[in-house]
Amino acid sequence: MGANVERPDDRIASVFRFASELVAWVATPWALSAHSWPSAVLAVVVLIGLPTVFSTPGDKKQVIVPVPGPVTILLVVLQLVAALVSAWLAWPVYAAVPVSVLVAATLVTERRRWRWLVSRVA
Repeated sequence: MGANVERPDDRIASVFRFASELVAWVATPWALSAHSWPSAVLAVVVLIGLPTVFSTPGDKKQVIVPVPGPVTILLVVLQLVAALVSAWLAWPVYAAVPVSVLVAATLVTERRRWRWLVSRVA
C-alpha cells in the first residue's frame, strides 16, 4: 500500500524538524538534570537513539530497523512534545515562547510528509 507514492520534498520541513530536535536534545536533559542526572542522560539517548535506529524505508537513506510510517510520526511527535514541555520547564518565558512557535511551524510543515508516512504502513 502506498509503495508507488513518491516522498514529498520536505527540505523546509526538515529545517524546522531538525531545529525542534535540537531544542529537545538540549532542553530535555536541562529540565531533567535538576531531578536526576541519569534520567537526563537517558532522555538524550532516547531522543537521539530511537529515531536513529527506527525509521521508515524511503524516509531516510539508511534504515537500521524498518518501521511503518506511523511509528516515525510518533517519534517526531515525541521530539516535539519533549522540546515544548522541556523548554517551558527549564527556560524563561522569553525562550519558551519561540520554541512554541518553532514547534507549531514544525507541525504545519510536516503535514505533507506525515500524509506520505501514513501511506507507508507495511
